[in-house]
Amino acid sequence: MGQSSSGTSKVAVLMGGPSAEREVSLSSGRECAAALRGEGYEVTELDAGPDLVARLNEIKPDVVFNALHGRWGEDGCVQGILEWMGLPYTHSGVLASALAMDKQRSKEAFKSAGLPVVDSVIAPRDEATARHVLEPPYVVKPNNEGSSVGVYIVHESANAPPKLSAEMPDLVMVETYAPGRELTTTVVGGEDTDPGAASVTEIIVDGWYDYDAKYKPGGSSHVVPADVPADIYDLCMDYALRAHRALGCRGVSRTDFRWDETRGVDGLILLETNTQPGMTPTSLAPEQAGEIGMTFGQLCAWMVEDASCNR
Repeated sequence: MGQSSSGTSKVAVLMGGPSAEREVSLSSGRECAAALRGEGYEVTELDAGPDLVARLNEIKPDVVFNALHGRWGEDGCVQGILEWMGLPYTHSGVLASALAMDKQRSKEAFKSAGLPVVDSVIAPRDEATARHVLEPPYVVKPNNEGSSVGVYIVHESANAPPKLSAEMPDLVMVETYAPGRELTTTVVGGEDTDPGAASVTEIIVDGWYDYDAKYKPGGSSHVVPADVPADIYDLCMDYALRAHRALGCRGVSRTDFRWDETRGVDGLILLETNTQPGMTPTSLAPEQAGEIGMTFGQLCAWMVEDASCNR
């Protein structure tokens, strides 16, 4: 049986699940499981379903590596189950996970911390389909999904509101469109480590950074460290760290920005913080961890060693 240097041996990697981000989670989970085996852990890959508690009782892991994305796995629900079972787990706890997944409430936390965000409202889906809830340009999206699932951009020239899919929730977020370059910053920090920002990446994409751009080969390219002025780079690092703390995050988080370079520092807008960012060797967070000298395997191992309950 393989063991880590600290003696932790059995890790259950939660992956898949029922959310709209299932396929992304399966990819993250497989990559993390392989990396952890390479670091000496005994790993069980577990597709999280209704039998989750029974499976975990059967496996009896020392630590749960939460590679789930989207609702149920990222919004505090699974975190609550793991707390109840007394199992140490990676990433943020119940409150931070729930708060970050609720885009409107997390924005309120960011505003209270003095961080720059755009105006937004929560509106019934039917109302957002019937009229312009905000002056164009604006964005309509679910209030509690990630990976750019269900995002509609309404341009300034639009005569009519968007025709939203019936799969969109009854309540949606409508927010002012933030133009500019796509930037993102990862924060790494936990129980025994003061959180610190890793780097700033610029995401180059032809058009909107949607689901396909994020996950399909060739959909986007990453420039790390980003080729931006020093004051913008430093602000991204500062804002990401403050966002991590404002939500009460642990482990790894990633905060996304848009920067309108025509407005200088006033053009930098914080979009959202992801408490469970994508975890493949070429994902944004592992790429940035590499900038501070952590291999993908070392990052995954650090997350396991940082895992805890009662957050």
